[in-house]
Amino acid sequence: MNAPPAPKGAWRVAFLLFLFMLVNFADKIVVGLAGVPIMADLKLEPEQFGLIGSAFFFLYPVSAIAVGFLANRVATRWVLLALALIWALAQLPMVGDAGFTMLLVCRIILGAGEGPAGAVAAHAIYKWFPNEKRTLPTAVLSQGSAFGVILAVPALNWLIVHYSWHYAFGALGIAGLVWVVIWLMLGKEGPLVLDSATPEDIRIPYLRLLTSRTFVGCCTASFGAYWALSLGLTWFTPFVVKGLGVSQNEAGAISILPWIFGAVVVLLTGWISQLMMARGISTRLARGVLGAVPLIVGGFVMGLVPYAEGAGLRIALLVAGSGLSGAIYVVCGPMISEFTPVSQRGAAISIYGAIYTLAGILAPLVMGSLIQHASGQTEGYMSGFTVNAVILVVSGLLGLLLLWPDSERARLRGAARQPKFA
Repeated sequence: MNAPPAPKGAWRVAFLLFLFMLVNFADKIVVGLAGVPIMADLKLEPEQFGLIGSAFFFLYPVSAIAVGFLANRVATRWVLLALALIWALAQLPMVGDAGFTMLLVCRIILGAGEGPAGAVAAHAIYKWFPNEKRTLPTAVLSQGSAFGVILAVPALNWLIVHYSWHYAFGALGIAGLVWVVIWLMLGKEGPLVLDSATPEDIRIPYLRLLTSRTFVGCCTASFGAYWALSLGLTWFTPFVVKGLGVSQNEAGAISILPWIFGAVVVLLTGWISQLMMARGISTRLARGVLGAVPLIVGGFVMGLVPYAEGAGLRIALLVAGSGLSGAIYVVCGPMISEFTPVSQRGAAISIYGAIYTLAGILAPLVMGSLIQHASGQTEGYMSGFTVNAVILVVSGLLGLLLLWPDSERARLRGAARQPKFA
């Protein structure tokens, strides 16, 4: 049976949400990009800089869950607008003579505003695309993150090199305000209030949803992928500059390489997954296996970094290892939406996001501690990348074991047809 067509205007909204995620990830990357001048100006130790990287995620999971439940009841159009406004306002104080404490506080506030972003954007886009056609728009949505880095890094790095890191934060605040105005004029709520995957207006207890095998598998697999991503956001550019001896100007160009490779991986994953589903292949294979295997491969690739000789090879292995892990983000949102009723989907995807992004609190701190207490800076970085490699392999294997969305849907929907739950 052919999938129903997406409503008129679906791809326009998808593009606006792509821009939303573009600004979101440009906001995330700026601290890592400006890491060396920030540490020099504010006289920070590696552990302190790791704390700044982690501070972004302190309220990230809390706000993700709270706003996720809110998105079940309030139109996503207005939730997205409020989030983007918070981002913009949180960046502007950095234009002034900000110190360590101000930077720390603003990153915490920014993280609170950005915590729910990906989940609410996914919930919004699923109101425009039926289940069978969600993987590709999800891939496009997630590519806002890659292009947020690819497009923003050269401009932000130019500001950092020729002016100061303060101006880079200010530019992002202005970009956020511009998106708010455009969304206010063009953003709309999607018309698909029922879901082809869960057509009845059923309700499943959250405990049953959140302890389901596939939900746990998505959280576990994505935790490993996000460990790699948060290290890239905070520590990749400082490693290139201080660990490999590259200039700040050259580091700006190198810093976009993981995101270019990751963009290719994510778009290919979305396209292959949707093609497999169109040919009748189960979502266990078309989403679960397709998302988990690249994590395992990426972990083994990253595990080779400490044994590689030369800066070029080390960068190539880091780019490939971290980039492969991005495949899991394309498939987990659609997998969770397969068995979650629409009335609960915003909260479920947000809780999933809140759990796996806990890696963002831990990874920068662990790397900072390893660097500060190692016998040499390079040795500290290599230890951090080895830890990341192990986490990627383990999370990928657990994902391979646990991701069974099609059987999950049948089980949960069958249980939900029993007498109403409170």
